[in-house]
Amino acid sequence: MKSKMPFSLSKEKSFYESLNDWIGDTLYDDLTEKGFECRDEQIYMAFQIEQALKEKKVLLAEAGVGTGKTIAYLLPAIAYARYTGKPALISCADETLIDQLVKEEGDIRKISDALQIDIDVRLAKARDQYLCLKRLDETVDASLEEYAENVQSGLPDFVRGNASLQSIFPYGERSDYPEMNDEQWKTINYHPIQQCAACDIRNRCGQTIHRNHYRESADLIICSHDFYMEHIWTKESRKRQGQLPLLPDVSMIVFDEGHLLEYSAQRALTYEVQNNTLLNLLERIMVDGLREETLQLMEQLIDVHEEFFRLLKSNSDTGGDERKAIKKTDELLAVGKEAVSISTALLEEFVFEGELYIIPEYDLKMVEEYLEQYIFSMELFVSENDAVDWVEVSEEEMTLIIMPRLVTDILKEKLFSSDMPIVFSSATLSVGQDFTYILDSLGIEDFLSFSVESPFDYEEVMDVIVTTVDEGQKARHALELLEDEQQTLLLFKSEQSMRQFQNELSDEQKKGIAFEGDRELSAIIRDFQQKDISVLCSYHLWEGLDIPQDALTRVVIYDLPFPPNDPLFDARRKHSENPFEEVDLPFMLLRLRQGAGRLIRTNEDSGVIHILLEGHEQEMKDVISGIFPVEVQSFVKK
Repeated sequence: MKSKMPFSLSKEKSFYESLNDWIGDTLYDDLTEKGFECRDEQIYMAFQIEQALKEKKVLLAEAGVGTGKTIAYLLPAIAYARYTGKPALISCADETLIDQLVKEEGDIRKISDALQIDIDVRLAKARDQYLCLKRLDETVDASLEEYAENVQSGLPDFVRGNASLQSIFPYGERSDYPEMNDEQWKTINYHPIQQCAACDIRNRCGQTIHRNHYRESADLIICSHDFYMEHIWTKESRKRQGQLPLLPDVSMIVFDEGHLLEYSAQRALTYEVQNNTLLNLLERIMVDGLREETLQLMEQLIDVHEEFFRLLKSNSDTGGDERKAIKKTDELLAVGKEAVSISTALLEEFVFEGELYIIPEYDLKMVEEYLEQYIFSMELFVSENDAVDWVEVSEEEMTLIIMPRLVTDILKEKLFSSDMPIVFSSATLSVGQDFTYILDSLGIEDFLSFSVESPFDYEEVMDVIVTTVDEGQKARHALELLEDEQQTLLLFKSEQSMRQFQNELSDEQKKGIAFEGDRELSAIIRDFQQKDISVLCSYHLWEGLDIPQDALTRVVIYDLPFPPNDPLFDARRKHSENPFEEVDLPFMLLRLRQGAGRLIRTNEDSGVIHILLEGHEQEMKDVISGIFPVEVQSFVKK
């Protein structure tokens, strides 16, 4: 339903002229009278967004920390949504940043209270952020731990049919279970192999109810970059299958922390093949009464699939990198082709099995859908193409991952070819006000852009200290810094680096320190902001974290955030004339600026940024110093 405009429209003025006047009155007068700071940079940004709406163009809006970017884009977004009758979409870097945006003390609530307008804002989280009732039941039956039973016993009454449909409400988000760790959640959440369309309890599923809820938003829908990209890639195929797209039509898009969109686009186009998933699915449908032809093909596929993964393991790197490069031997490719051939034949046999109704319909549909994806993925792997592939290994699973090297052509066709206004908002979209890096990576050609500095007086409120330590002494020096129990964000370049640091600590040293992944992340952030813990270790929170004043007074950059030496970035380096200058250094400097930007969030903030270098990284000190607005202090610690 279309909401009331926050300002009057008249025949004498166009919508855009009226919007311009309202933005000025609101930022110069109305919000200032309510205690908001009047920031010239924020007002300039809001007017530039109004221009992008008018011209229906892509806008690269680079504004330094403290500009008030969120309010600058929220005001025109809300007005434009009400003018067009379609909600505006705010896409954040990840699920944690969504929660930051809609928290009680967040900017949306502040605007609503200050301007006395009801803002209809609804969250559209990625599918793996929701509980799956089917997987929950399976985990309850298979697990000896109590966490799944506790979740099951806490489900709303209507889930099991014990209440009327009128009492149905959204439930089952990841954030509803803050004490559960990530590994436990992954046993009961939605998984891509699940077939929601064929599920007999989908109308009582939390994910379905959430989908129906956010589709009715009048003003704002907030999602993650990953989920928006999944929507883009699956939109047409879902329509062909008679399903609704994951997101409704929107009037405009704001990509908050838009410099990270490329990686979400690549992840959304990723194809995965696990060593265990196919085996588990086939065993699930090996029921009595199967035709002999079908059973023989299933057994053949299991044998060939296991041989493929045995060869994959022996032909992948053995180093500590998360993404392991693969040597494509003739034998590996031949076994992969054989798996494709058997899978294709098995799919044909399933047509006959479906007519006999021996296999439960839901299970058969799930296996058929997975086999189709399996065939497509394996054909990509064994063929000559421009995709990038690697192996990831966890304690229980080995996964082959296939990803397109570049997504520019697809983004250009599916996203940037429309006349919908799109705003990229971030403190780090350029390198020295040169936007070439992000423009090339996303395939943007027709655009508007601007860059404004932060309004903060950094010389007065921030110190930056670069310390060079001997090889292997970084953890010891970090612990020395933490001895004063100052509120500290400790940033790592990867989960592997963070876990390595964690393993070097004794149980006593771990007291007061929280590590990302040990609990639901927004719950950890909440404890940190309330000072229940003094140190937060993370490999994701380089951007978007907003903890003002004395709740965060120190940021420690444990690693320089260079991109990893993995197949994905190696492919980008391979297609660059100067890989370090064009790929590695811009990525690192953009991410470093983001991490440092967590410290000073308001005019009342102050603190110290520590950057730890090992001896061989000393040559980076001058480059690092160039990105900070203050003089960098440098120490060498033996």
